Amino acid sequence: MKYWKGIEELDNSPEFVKNAFAEFPDFLPVKEGRAGHADDSSVAPRRDFLKLMGFGVAAATLAACETPVRKAIPYLNKPEEIDPTVSNFYASTYFTGSDYNAVLVKNRDGRPIKLEGNPESPVTRGGLSARAQAAVLNLYDGGRLRHFMAKGKQVDFDELDRAVRAGLASTTGKTVLVSPTIISPSTKRAIAVMAGRARNFEHVMYDVNSASALIQANGGVLPAFDFSRANVIVSLGADFLGTWISPVEYSRQYITNRKVSSDKRTMSRHFQFETTLSLTGSNADVRVPVKPSEMGAVALALYNTVAGGGSVAGLSPAAQKQVAQAAKELQANRGASLVVSGSNDPAIQTVVAAINQSLGNVGTTLNLTAPSYVRQGEDARMTQFINDLKSGAVGTVIFYHANPVFNHPRGAEIEEALKGNKAALTISLNDRLDETGWLCQYQAPDHHWLESWNDFEPKRGSLSLAQPAITPLFKTRQAQETFLRWGGSNESYYNFLKDGWRTVLGSSGFQTAWDKAVHDGVATGSALTTTAFTTPALSIADATGRLGGGIKSGIEAVLYEKVGIGEGGVEANNPFLHELPDPISKATWGNYVAVPRKMAEEQKWKQNDVVKVTAGGKSIELPILVQPGQADGTVGIAVGYGRTKVGKVGDTVGANAFPLAQATPAGVMYYNTVTLEKTGATSPIAQTQTHHTIMDRHEVVQENTLAKYRENPKEVTEYERIATPEGLEKPNKVSLWQDYQYNDHHWGMAIDLNSCIGCGSCVIGCQTENNIAVVGKQQVINRREMHWMRIDRYYSSAHHEDEFEKEGKLKTYAAMEDPADNPQVIFQPMLCQHCNHAPCETVCPVLATTHSSEGLNQMTYNRCVGTRYCANNCPYKVRRFNWFSYYSNEKFEDVNGHMFTDLGRMVLNPDVTVRARGVMEKCSFCVQRIQLGKLEAKKQKRRPKDGEVVTACAQSCPTEAILFGDMRDPSSRISQLLRREDGERAFHVLDSINVQPNITYLTKIRNGAAEFFPTEEKENA
Repeated sequence: MKYWKGIEELDNSPEFVKNAFAEFPDFLPVKEGRAGHADDSSVAPRRDFLKLMGFGVAAATLAACETPVRKAIPYLNKPEEIDPTVSNFYASTYFTGSDYNAVLVKNRDGRPIKLEGNPESPVTRGGLSARAQAAVLNLYDGGRLRHFMAKGKQVDFDELDRAVRAGLASTTGKTVLVSPTIISPSTKRAIAVMAGRARNFEHVMYDVNSASALIQANGGVLPAFDFSRANVIVSLGADFLGTWISPVEYSRQYITNRKVSSDKRTMSRHFQFETTLSLTGSNADVRVPVKPSEMGAVALALYNTVAGGGSVAGLSPAAQKQVAQAAKELQANRGASLVVSGSNDPAIQTVVAAINQSLGNVGTTLNLTAPSYVRQGEDARMTQFINDLKSGAVGTVIFYHANPVFNHPRGAEIEEALKGNKAALTISLNDRLDETGWLCQYQAPDHHWLESWNDFEPKRGSLSLAQPAITPLFKTRQAQETFLRWGGSNESYYNFLKDGWRTVLGSSGFQTAWDKAVHDGVATGSALTTTAFTTPALSIADATGRLGGGIKSGIEAVLYEKVGIGEGGVEANNPFLHELPDPISKATWGNYVAVPRKMAEEQKWKQNDVVKVTAGGKSIELPILVQPGQADGTVGIAVGYGRTKVGKVGDTVGANAFPLAQATPAGVMYYNTVTLEKTGATSPIAQTQTHHTIMDRHEVVQENTLAKYRENPKEVTEYERIATPEGLEKPNKVSLWQDYQYNDHHWGMAIDLNSCIGCGSCVIGCQTENNIAVVGKQQVINRREMHWMRIDRYYSSAHHEDEFEKEGKLKTYAAMEDPADNPQVIFQPMLCQHCNHAPCETVCPVLATTHSSEGLNQMTYNRCVGTRYCANNCPYKVRRFNWFSYYSNEKFEDVNGHMFTDLGRMVLNPDVTVRARGVMEKCSFCVQRIQLGKLEAKKQKRRPKDGEVVTACAQSCPTEAILFGDMRDPSSRISQLLRREDGERAFHVLDSINVQPNITYLTKIRNGAAEFFPTEEKENA
């Protein structure tokens, strides 16, 4: 037998060269026609071989010898609040005009690296959306504009201010400020200062995801909804858990009545009528697919049934049956029910408002006296502005965080007017030269919100503050200070804001109250003056007369927002959000045309076929995605994609669907009748749940009905639980492993499938905390995404649709294959299970993965040689292999551009190693947080208290679906939960293989019974 003598011999072998260069073509030698090495050798030099294979930091350093020298410069005078290696937290607020979150900013050595939810907020209550989780990365976006500009040239602040003030003084037409919704009292006061110097000033607010019709139907205010007080919820296309108005707030409320236990065996009942399978629809008890043109008939039928005003007509038989059932349960829960609609049709919203009024919901689940302020846009005023701009009636237009050229259906008309100099003075305060900003004469970029002071009032009586967490990175200026300068004031915005708060906090003891408000990030009081809503409400007679026209013929397209990208603002250049799988389709990096299976089969379309979608003479081309749950005769297209001037990450990703929307006199309607034409091209969609799944295996997800749970809680879970709060009992099974004895800590996690809505916030929280790389579309297609945590989405199978109801058995759920046409959905967060009998640990040849004395499955990165045996042996498929150095490889600059520069690397968490090529990685239970909690407790000579150590995923979850803690602590919440749920809902995934995970799941309970409450419980409800 021949043995190779050393690494050089293997390096030079023809077999290695052939296979290595087939996988890594960029390392081909010069004589093969590739840019590569200085010599003309046909083999890779040893130095590049070691880099290629990632033989650990030490080996690569010895081989490379070209590592640059970096000098550490100490503080001359160290800031008092900064201690090296110690993180500070500052309360702040994230609001982009569409998504409100009260946050805590984790600051390390003067740079923000992570956002957490602020538990002091009465609105978001410590939850955080996926977009807010990823927002810290936008701070280090190289696509931001770094200085002021005037007519294409860089200028200083004073020069631009003089030019703008002169222009404002000499303008002959209207002066219009265009912005999204502003909920900052001080910002509106600053705008008023500027308005005092401008002629004929108007402030036009418009929201991309408009609630104009909802405000119009409710007397000019946006109701504050409380889903926690509703026993029955009926939603007409409102994705209130995903993107509608205030999803973090609503998710927390909604899940309050969805959690069950042996002490609480009641749940709310949720009906969802919608076109595209949304995040909210996937969580509903009853979901009914309807066409957009059918939604008015649904609203009218509900109104006629609840108010007793007429018959039910114009509906499909399936919709008619469920409308009748929903109306029956609404009537049985008067004052404890809620009907909401995501439509921007004033007639539909007027009818929905009348339904809630008839049911007595106003004042309980719907509040008009303490309304929400997060949507204030009025479509009619935006329409008038566009007409005035085209006619030359606007002399000056200022765009403040507004990009209507991209995200308004009439954007092409705005672009033409700006190019034609219809307005004498055009100014952009946007943070980059976006589709609207580059057409303006002057650019005065705003600070990033993490560099700014500001205040917010998302709901009447609830205030929050933002404070700078870092010195401005670029030569920008806060927009509010710009307004003051243009209004003739030299006061700093900080002093301006602080003075305004004297009316809220009072003059007596103001400084103490101010310091507390800044520290807490929130306060009680009201200071916002809202813009009067001018569009009159419809009468109920007019509204009902406009509805019920019947279902339209032809294919109808509904435009919707994705949970990650939203309407495509600054999020469109955020690689974290592009690579976040859509909760339903599991697609990344772009949009597509979602079509029902029936339509695809009739038209002989296959997934990835590109079709041309045309509406109103405007067309886009996108690939087909066959989507279960899509209403027959309809397609769904996500907006927010197709950016052309957002940055190297987001440019040219997908296609812009906004031009397909309808800009009617009544408002913007995000649906239209379209034609579809196959182009003959194909474009692969990068989906994650086509691999790394555990489909076709039992014991993965479990579901049962509320009726069965009431009858016998111990029979709702098919497989027997084997855990106790003190640890794992020895199962009555033969095992090759010796059991571990945990004498100090035993860390574990419990995930309630009833509470998990699939929003993906935990995925982004894990990514930002643990420096997880972005890999790009092609690598996702190659099945090489790096997320340590994924959310598996399971559809009910078509072949077992009736088995559950008839025989009381668990439904069969499938990841991709053979789903039902209108499936029920279960979301299951999947991460390393930290098995006590871990299959990965037994196969690693170098002991890179080992078991800790506290129950953690550990990875020693510099020991790993990349055999990937552990990944092959993992039954949960949760281990990730680094194929490339994603943070430094030029191939990934376009998809990972933020971290490719020194500026972008400022977001990296120094407590977590940035992994090299050739290394296996996976969930660590945020071991850095565990160690920090233990060390802090050790300083005080005590054990860590329950709640002091929280993983990033658990901390970010807006519904508290994830619970982490020490199972050895009998007083911990996880111990109490496992003790309570033992033998009821608790189960392990793939329990029969006896790997004994340290993660426990709780069976999903769905309120699918015919009657909502039994009679005796209804009286007590």
